[in-house]
Amino acid sequence: MRSERLVALLFTLQNRRGATAAELAEALGVSERTMHRDIAALREAGVPVWAEPGRHGGIRLVEGWRSRLDGLTSREAVALFAMSTPRALAGLGLGTAVSAAHAKVSASLPGPLREQAQQVAQRFHLDAPGWFRGEDEAAELAAVARAVWEQHRLTVRYRRGERLAERLLEPLGLVLKAGVWYLVAHVPEAGAEHRTIRTYRVSRIAEAEPHPERFERPEGFDLVEWWRESSAQFARALLRERIRIKLSPAGLRALSLIAEPDVSIEARNHAGPPDADGRVEVDLPVESHEVALGQMLRLGAEVEILDPPSLRAAFAEVATAMAARNG
Repeated sequence: MRSERLVALLFTLQNRRGATAAELAEALGVSERTMHRDIAALREAGVPVWAEPGRHGGIRLVEGWRSRLDGLTSREAVALFAMSTPRALAGLGLGTAVSAAHAKVSASLPGPLREQAQQVAQRFHLDAPGWFRGEDEAAELAAVARAVWEQHRLTVRYRRGERLAERLLEPLGLVLKAGVWYLVAHVPEAGAEHRTIRTYRVSRIAEAEPHPERFERPEGFDLVEWWRESSAQFARALLRERIRIKLSPAGLRALSLIAEPDVSIEARNHAGPPDADGRVEVDLPVESHEVALGQMLRLGAEVEILDPPSLRAAFAEVATAMAARNG
């Protein structure tokens, strides 16, 4: 993506009064040798770049020469400049593009707006992975991303336990959720009139080989909407069991801490009438009774398990053991 890097270099020079090749190389994440080649390329393209020797010299544009950035409102410019360059974009090969956008915006903003943008950037930060876990190591992310951009079919070898399964895919999009990359792709089925859309964890793709032929994206396909619906269906499919519990007002409020938002909202909306102590009966879908035991223990004395009896007995057993150890 040399063209993006040259644009980033151009606007970086426009924004600075002068910089050494080493400083520019560090700013754009390339070697000094590459930076010298890029500077030469700008000169060949007609950009008046010159080098001033001496202790306070450096590489700079001829005084008064500027490339304008038009079409952005002040709020749009500040919002774009405020975006950092997260590792997620770098993994997709867009880190240079974002750096170029930052340089363009910074070069075009008047002083007060530039300061405002820098203040915003220091006050908001996106950290995608969850606590106590790092980002997924997705070795083939860049190759998968290229196939998504270029609409090329992709043969992948995908880890399933101890074996590798080979799949021919038509990559439709990439989703980053809690530090984990997922590929949403068509799976062409021989002899079938329709194609199945499935989700693959990119870190489990051991090899990704692009095909020269392109494919046609389905008309009207909306990645965001598809992911939202697919995630909701997946969450519902996990909830294979149901339990009945009685919750205090505090327990009812805490329900959202142990269950998915949709599940807790539905449970509260269909809760029975409160008794004399304000406690209500609730039907709650759960993944399994074993998982439900851990969830109910988090509610402590604010919950009474009514059904099934086996879960009630297990809850009482753990509570008794806890009381004995802490009595």
